[in-house]
Amino acid sequence: AEKHAGVSCVTASMDDVQFEEAARVGQIIAIRTKVNRAFKTSMEVGIKVTVQDVLTNAEKIVSVAYATYVAKPDGAGKVELKPVQLVSTEDHLEHSLAIERRRIRLGYVQVFQKLMQESNKEGDFYTCEEKDALSTEHTHVQSTELVLPPHANHHGNTFGGQIMAWMQTVASISASRLCRSHPILKSVNMFKFWGSSFVGDRLVFNAIVNNTFHNSLEVGVRVEAYNCEEWIKAQPRHINSAFLIFTAVNDKGELLTFPRVKP
Repeated sequence: AEKHAGVSCVTASMDDVQFEEAARVGQIIAIRTKVNRAFKTSMEVGIKVTVQDVLTNAEKIVSVAYATYVAKPDGAGKVELKPVQLVSTEDHLEHSLAIERRRIRLGYVQVFQKLMQESNKEGDFYTCEEKDALSTEHTHVQSTELVLPPHANHHGNTFGGQIMAWMQTVASISASRLCRSHPILKSVNMFKFWGSSFVGDRLVFNAIVNNTFHNSLEVGVRVEAYNCEEWIKAQPRHINSAFLIFTAVNDKGELLTFPRVKP
């Protein structure tokens, strides 16, 4: 992103991330990225992650994801970006698809916000009447992390990947309390940065199981940041939220069935 913009850039959001394969110790990870399209003040960066087995040389796709970056302005105005130079047929295809992904991305947020507004109306609450439904109360997990220099990029901003890793940790613990097994992360949905965090900030992660869907479950994670003054005054900054989808398998590799839950 910075190579294209020529200035410092920050991550604005990540599209839903699907995991096709698990990467294990001893395997080689290859990460390839390129700017697919530059809009007026933002750009889409495509990320392809593959894993190679050193014994068989077999290469498999772990994930294909799309991140939105914006350039950090020096003053009050936004930085306008130059168009991407297209070379290959693949470049032209990704350039065309990028505008469609952006349209879906913006529509996705609007639909979700409308859904939240409607569900927050007084008296409109979901209740589960199933006799054996489990309460999600015991799946609540809270964790606090201190952002240190190794957790941040060259601008002092916390790595988005580091935040996602911490989110996965608390979400995995939350999911394990319901499935009583080792949960397997399948996707990360609606991973959006609402604000920045920096070296020295305290990040508080809250995770809880939102619902189960037969062979999968969703864990919601909310991230709040505090600097020293905000920590004393208990004034958090909401910097990120996401929904993580997990599955679990038994000793035979068969998908486990999850019980119904009540919030």
